[in-house]
Amino acid sequence: MIESLQIRDLGVIEQAELVFGPGLTALTGETGAGKTMVLTSLGLLLGQRAETSVVRSGAAAARVEGAWLLAPGSRAAQRAGDAGAVLDEDLLIARRTVPAQGRSRAHLGGASVPSAVLADVGSSLVSVHGQADQLRLRSAAAQRAALDSLGGSRHAALCREYASAYRRHQQASQALAAWEAGTQQRAEEAESLRHWLGQLEELDPQPGEDHALVAEAQRLDYAEDLRRAALGARNALVADEEAGAGMEEADVTSLLAAALRALEPVTGIDPVLQGLATRLQELSYLAADAAAELGDHLARVDADPARLSAVQDRRARLARACQETGGATTVLADVDALLAWGAQAAARLAEIDGPEGTQADLEEELQASQAQLTQLAQQLSAARRQLADTLQQRVTDELTGLEMKGSQLVVELSPLEEPGPTGAEGVGLLLVSHPGAPALPLGKGASGGELSRVMLALEVVLAGARGAAAAAGRDHARTLVFDEIDAGVGGRAAREIGRRLARLARSHQVIVVTHLAQVAAWADTHLVVRKEEVLAGRGQQVVGARTQVHAVTGQERERELARMLSGHEDSQAARRHAAELLAEASMAQSQA
Repeated sequence: MIESLQIRDLGVIEQAELVFGPGLTALTGETGAGKTMVLTSLGLLLGQRAETSVVRSGAAAARVEGAWLLAPGSRAAQRAGDAGAVLDEDLLIARRTVPAQGRSRAHLGGASVPSAVLADVGSSLVSVHGQADQLRLRSAAAQRAALDSLGGSRHAALCREYASAYRRHQQASQALAAWEAGTQQRAEEAESLRHWLGQLEELDPQPGEDHALVAEAQRLDYAEDLRRAALGARNALVADEEAGAGMEEADVTSLLAAALRALEPVTGIDPVLQGLATRLQELSYLAADAAAELGDHLARVDADPARLSAVQDRRARLARACQETGGATTVLADVDALLAWGAQAAARLAEIDGPEGTQADLEEELQASQAQLTQLAQQLSAARRQLADTLQQRVTDELTGLEMKGSQLVVELSPLEEPGPTGAEGVGLLLVSHPGAPALPLGKGASGGELSRVMLALEVVLAGARGAAAAAGRDHARTLVFDEIDAGVGGRAAREIGRRLARLARSHQVIVVTHLAQVAAWADTHLVVRKEEVLAGRGQQVVGARTQVHAVTGQERERELARMLSGHEDSQAARRHAAELLAEASMAQSQA
C-alpha cells in the first residue's frame, strides 16, 4: 500500500503531503482545485509518461515522492531489489523528478532506474480505475481478462498452458507449410545436382590433376630444348663412347680420374693431399651418378605432339568444368575445389532423395500439437463456462445492491471457427438493463453511470475471488484507485457505491476521487484538495493561486460533506444531512 505522497511544484500544487490510511481514503475538492494533479503525481510514480507541461509555472522542476509499504518477499520487492533499490525494512521510497526542460529522472529505493522499472514494480502494487478504464472494459480483451481473473491462480496456469500449446501448434503448422512449399524447389535442386554430378562422374577428375597436367604440358612443349640441355650436360660429365676418340675437350669424369692419379703417389705422405684425394673421389662418384640420371631422363624426353594435344584437351575440359559446375553463382578455383563441391553436392542430394523422415516428423508433431491444443481448449472452455455462470450471478447480485434492480450481466461465450491464441471462444460482457430488454454489449447497453457501477461490481466480485483478505493493520494486498467512478450516479446508488468501496477496503487499500458526499462519508481517511488565492502587496492583491491538501475530521469533515451536498458548507440542513451520512456509514462499518 502507499503510505504517503509528497508533491512539489506539480501543476497548481506548490507543495503538498498526503498521508493515506490502510482502508478507504476519499479525495474531494472543488472542480479545478487540483485533484487531477494528485492522480497525475501517482501516475508519475507508476512510470507513466512525464510531460514538462505538468511543471508549475516558474518552477525549475516538479518532484513527486511516494512511500510504499510492501512485504520484503513480494514480487514488487524482488523486482525493486533486482533494479538496485534498497528497502528500509518494509518501506520503499519512489521518486520522480520532471524538469521544466529536459528528461525526467526516476529513483527507486535510492537507485536511479528507468521509468519502466517504476511501471513494472507499480503494476503489482496499484490498479487505477477511471474513465479510460471504462473504455478499456468495453474491449473484448479486457472482458476476457476479467472473466479469467475470477478463476484465480489455477485458472491462470491453465490459460498459460493453453497459450504455450497454441504457440507450439502454430510453429508446427508453419514448419510443415514451409516444408511443403519447398517441395518444388527441392525437386528442381535435386535435378540440377544430378546433372552436375553426372558430368563430374563422366569427367572423373583426380586430386591435383590440373596442376600435374600443367607441368606435363610444359615438358612436352619444350621437349627438344630439354633433350639438347640434358645431352650437353651428360657429355660434359662423361664422354660418349660413340663420339669417337677425336673429341677435343675432356669430360669431367676423365679429368677427375687424372687428378686422382696425380695425387695417388703422395697420399700417404701428406695428410692434406690425402684429404683432397678423398674429396676428389666423392666428386667422381657424384659426377658419375648425375651423368647416369641425365641419361635416364634423356631416354624419357621425347617430342610427342599427340600426347601434348591430349594433355591440352584434358586441361580445357577440367577448366570448363570448374567454370560451369554448380551454375553461375558457384566459383571453383581448381580441380580440388571441384571435387569438394562434388562431395557436398552428393551429400545434399542424398538428403533430398533420402527417406521422407523430415515431412513425417513434421506431420507427427503437428498432429501431436493439435491433439494437445484441442484437449486444453476443451478444458479451458469448460472452465470458462463455469466462471461465466459464477461471474454473471455475482455481478448481477452486486448490481441489484447498486440500485440497478432488474439489470443483469450476461457473459457470452462465442465459439470461434478455430482456436485462437487465447482460447476457442470469444468472451463478451453484455448488460440487460431491465427485464425484457435485450442483452447488449457494455459499450452500447450501458450509460456512463451504469458502466461505472458495472466496473465497481466487477472489481468487488474479482477482489473477493482473489482471496486477498489481509491481516489486520497496514498489510493490504493491493492499492485500488477509483477516479470519479461515481460519475453520473446519485442518491441511494451513490451510497451503495460507497458501501462497496468500504467493503473492498477491508482487503485492499482503496483511494477514491469523488464529488459525492454519499461516497466520501464511507471513507476512513478524508483528504480535501483546496485551491487558495495568493495575496501580495499592501492592497493584498491576488497574484496567483496554489493548491494544498488537508486531512479533515470531525466538524471540518462534516462541513466538507455539506459543501459537497449543497455547495454551502455552512448550510444547517446540509450539515445535518452530512452528519446523517457519517452516522449511517459508521454504523454500517461497525456491523460489518
